[in-house]
Amino acid sequence: MIPYTQSRHNRKILAAIGILFIGGAICLIFQDANAQWAQLNLEDSVSRPAGSTQSKKSATHLYFADRDNYYLMSEQRVVSHSGDSVDTARSIVEALIKGPQTSLVRTIATDTEVRAIYIIPDGVCYVDLSQAARKDHPGGCNSELLTVYSVVNSLILNVPEIKRVKLLIDGKEVQTLAGHIDLVFPFEANMLLIR
Repeated sequence: MIPYTQSRHNRKILAAIGILFIGGAICLIFQDANAQWAQLNLEDSVSRPAGSTQSKKSATHLYFADRDNYYLMSEQRVVSHSGDSVDTARSIVEALIKGPQTSLVRTIATDTEVRAIYIIPDGVCYVDLSQAARKDHPGGCNSELLTVYSVVNSLILNVPEIKRVKLLIDGKEVQTLAGHIDLVFPFEANMLLIR
């Protein structure tokens, strides 16, 4: 007859071996699942040529001036982008530069180019425009206000990652676009200008 303490000790050893066995089996299952996942990802990356991006289309609201140049009005547009926030922002600003497709009025000079756009982690989007945005601006306080908020509202209200917008000209901070609106600090959306 096996003493009681030895029997109890043997059961603990068997339980520990069982736990180790079950743990090992679980590790093997997860290792196999990870290997299959890696194989699927490898096959997916091989099937697409390097550097290719899938184009996505999104319905956006672009803000242009009304005919009297007092307010911003929305024009719904479908813009193509890669799905990246910066690429989406670039597509929106380029669509603003092309101008409205309805009876609304453009807010950015036609010859303007988007030099760069980047978004920092705190949600500030830097939009670097060419000198034409300043040089060819029609002037006037209200016109300048609508130009600034056309860009600001179109970006903030369509790209969730963007909380504020800072405008640059030729890679530099400028005091104003046309002498009226201070561009030193980033702007938040202004819903009061939208009709």
